[in-house]
Amino acid sequence: MLNFGQLDESTNFHDQQKEKVGPVTIINTFVAPEGKEDEVVAAWTDDAEYMKNSGSLLAVQLYRGIGGSRLFTNVAVWKSTEHLRAALGTPEFASHLEGYPAGTVAYPHLYQKVAVEGICEGE
Repeated sequence: MLNFGQLDESTNFHDQQKEKVGPVTIINTFVAPEGKEDEVVAAWTDDAEYMKNSGSLLAVQLYRGIGGSRLFTNVAVWKSTEHLRAALGTPEFASHLEGYPAGTVAYPHLYQKVAVEGICEGE
């Protein structure tokens, strides 16, 4: 079962989903239990396949920490918070959370691009 934590105690992930904005990027860092890294990747793959079928997921990439790290980071771009909320709110998605090994903790947070002149583009 997947457990959830907060990286920013002042901004709750569920409250972020109430904002009506898009596109939106979810950056979700997972801490895998020791020795269960392959199981976390398998569970994430199952989730990602489900999310891709929603039709609202624009891009997704999973990253793994190097040097023996047990951290994984999912970066996924959605059409909007409304689309993400709809995908997360289904019984089917809830059933996918059971696939993560006990002790897995996820730290999801929503972001939007920031424009910095001469460096990077915003939305």
